[in-house]
Amino acid sequence: MVKKNKINFKNIFATNFLGGIAWGLGATVGLAVILTLLGLFINKLNLVPIVGSFLADLLSPVLQKSPQMLK
Repeated sequence: MVKKNKINFKNIFATNFLGGIAWGLGATVGLAVILTLLGLFINKLNLVPIVGSFLADLLSPVLQKSPQMLK
């Protein structure tokens, strides 16, 4: 006699749901750590003022043409 395996959909759903939450949380924490370390590294290289002035140069024409964005 062959025994048929019964599929427990609740168990499959719960396992996959918890696995997805764990994956999302791990990806978020990992990305936060990587971006923090990258920010600290860039700060030590003194690239932040260069990037800041570059962004200010990009934004100044936009803000001149639409001053309501400042409000």
